[in-house]
Amino acid sequence: MTFLKSRETILAAAIVVLIALIATRFPGFIAPANLVMVFTDTSPLMILAMGQMVVILTRCIDLSVAANLALTGMVCAMINVAMPGLPIAVIVAISILMGAALGAINGVLVWKLNIPPIVVTLGTMTIFRGVIFLLTDGKWINAHEMSAAFTGVPRTSLLGMPVLGWVSVLVAVVMVIVMARTTLGRAIYAVGGNPHAAVYTGIDVGKTQFLAFTISGMLAGLTGYLWIARYSVAYVDIAGGFELDVVAACVIGGISIAGGAGTVIGTLLGALFLGVIKNALPVVDISPFWQLAISGAAIIIAVAFNAQSGRTKGRIILKSAEHAQ
Repeated sequence: MTFLKSRETILAAAIVVLIALIATRFPGFIAPANLVMVFTDTSPLMILAMGQMVVILTRCIDLSVAANLALTGMVCAMINVAMPGLPIAVIVAISILMGAALGAINGVLVWKLNIPPIVVTLGTMTIFRGVIFLLTDGKWINAHEMSAAFTGVPRTSLLGMPVLGWVSVLVAVVMVIVMARTTLGRAIYAVGGNPHAAVYTGIDVGKTQFLAFTISGMLAGLTGYLWIARYSVAYVDIAGGFELDVVAACVIGGISIAGGAGTVIGTLLGALFLGVIKNALPVVDISPFWQLAISGAAIIIAVAFNAQSGRTKGRIILKSAEHAQ
């Protein structure tokens, strides 16, 4: 019965129902090849959402993930244009390290200067976008300037699915292990659940939040290369506003804004839910510009649902205590 009531089960069922409804209007939507395409299109959102999940679990938020993605992706594209023969593995390593460094900047400001995370990441979001403009003077880098190897990796098909999709699967497996089986994962949940109690158990709250921001930045950096290579274009405003979708995926997936509650699987399902909606909008003749409104509405509904669930649980505990007396 608990399984049937879980957020993950409800969300999975909602995705299935949504796909079925779309299929009544456009049967080709449920073709295996199209579903693989939907999953691949949603992969950048899933990777970013898993990083955001870690940050939100520690009672913080990272609004700079899309700007981190854009800056890291632009630098990768510039490196490729300057050195077309550089191995792609080196460029991927650079994207991960640079993303982690940008995330670490957020983490240090929150940890050492005790600045509210929303203020820090709003500031760095603007700074990262500004740096892109300074680096490029507002110019674009287009497909013909990039090497075939650079743009080819995310699109290469492996066992029927592009590498981009497999990367998101690999990241998901790693994140499940980290959150469930490691000391860091347990510390992240402890800090979000009760930071005061976490201190008494020997957990450094600030350091844990710093590591959460670094992980988020690392995944944003990786997504930066994958995004630029997949779409074969880099410019200042790339992934503009995408941070809203990332936060929405987490909240819809059951990650509590108050911290300490949520799962990797829930986050992935939240991202998939938004991914299906995004891919379905053109099919059912609705403007894709509605996606932002839908994402915003989904955040409000999901937060209200989470808050209601929390209050319900609180009442049950109190009633149990009364009966026990």
